[in-house]
Amino acid sequence: MNITIICIGKLKEKYWRDAVEEYMKRLRGYCAPRIIELKESRLPANPGPAEEEEVKRAEGREILEKISRDMYVVTLEIQGKKLTSEKMAEKIGNLALDGRSDVAFVIGGSLGLSPEVSSRADYKLSFSDMTFPHQMMRVILLEQIYRSFKIIRNEPYHK
Repeated sequence: MNITIICIGKLKEKYWRDAVEEYMKRLRGYCAPRIIELKESRLPANPGPAEEEEVKRAEGREILEKISRDMYVVTLEIQGKKLTSEKMAEKIGNLALDGRSDVAFVIGGSLGLSPEVSSRADYKLSFSDMTFPHQMMRVILLEQIYRSFKIIRNEPYHK
């Protein structure tokens, strides 16, 4: 299975990069993971709603260019569905059984996702009602994908 994480922004801090690389290394035993980092659009000082919306749309266009027609797209959204780790593993396992070998997880920028990206989603996933920094969310997402593969294969993993 090909797992692609499409995200806005680069990881500046070494500790985030180290955590991401650790989970990417672990995942390589289960799937073909890759991360596509897209440039974060700049906001002017004191932006208005129209300027914020334009940034979301610009980032959304960049995201949509990276999504192929055959990808199963999971967007991370506060309004998405919450899953337990076991249910997420079941979801990933079912995608594999259904022959959906290209799965893209999308993490938006600080303003969230554009309506166009959200409407392209095959599944909208929420990890919490809280908002997390996108750098942290990348690590949490990778850990949960790794945990899902461990669950699918009935392998022990820290609880």
